[in-house]
Amino acid sequence: RSVGRFGSGPVGVAGDSPAGAEKNALKPHLREQWCLPGGPSGEFVARMEDVLDVYHRPFDPGRPLVCIDEQPQQLVSEVRVPLPARPGTPARYDYEYKREGTANLFLLSQPLIGWRQVLATERRTARDFAEVLRYLAEDLYPEADRLVLVTDNLNTHTTGCLYEAFPPDRARAIAERLEWHYTPKHGSWLNVAEVELAALTRQCLGRRIGCLPELKRQVEAWADDRNERAIEVKWRFATLDARIRLRTLYPSIQER
Repeated sequence: RSVGRFGSGPVGVAGDSPAGAEKNALKPHLREQWCLPGGPSGEFVARMEDVLDVYHRPFDPGRPLVCIDEQPQQLVSEVRVPLPARPGTPARYDYEYKREGTANLFLLSQPLIGWRQVLATERRTARDFAEVLRYLAEDLYPEADRLVLVTDNLNTHTTGCLYEAFPPDRARAIAERLEWHYTPKHGSWLNVAEVELAALTRQCLGRRIGCLPELKRQVEAWADDRNERAIEVKWRFATLDARIRLRTLYPSIQER
């Protein structure tokens, strides 16, 4: 008899599924992750529509749109030298490893032009985030009138972080050039930078990286390659789509 995965064997093989069961009706091996509020929320839809409208603005070099997200990264080194791949034999890694602490990754994405950059830091403090904002304002876009930012609601994501890192006059000069847009709570998926972080994690971070300098080299190479190939995030979800597909999240308004 033929052998296959559950439910995938030839028709007529006994024991594959109970009689009358619909094929693929249940898939217990699959899970979906969702992040939405538990019911109608005026605050959620207000912030969602604000971010969606920002994404559909025309490109303006004087007001660059930059999405920012961040995530911790475990540093792990090898305890034995891996064996390289050979004809007919894949590369081999020892299952043991050594923890080397953690680092943090800030991802900057300018979705309208298909550009991204990853900054690896030792920590994720308010001062670290302030340095990211300074880098954007003074190094990357010193001539821009305003920097249009999309971030989540982390407690360090405020202009207050600038005053913890710089003198008041410098902090104020940077803060005055920032136009801030926050994704709603339970709505971080609205941040394009989170999409880029998912790609970074899948394509680059599924290996053992044992120190901060090596992490910097790996993420910089990933971003450079992606930029050279002009990989775009084609965001098509608009406010009108949200009002249809997520209509249950909009509060019901009864005319008086």
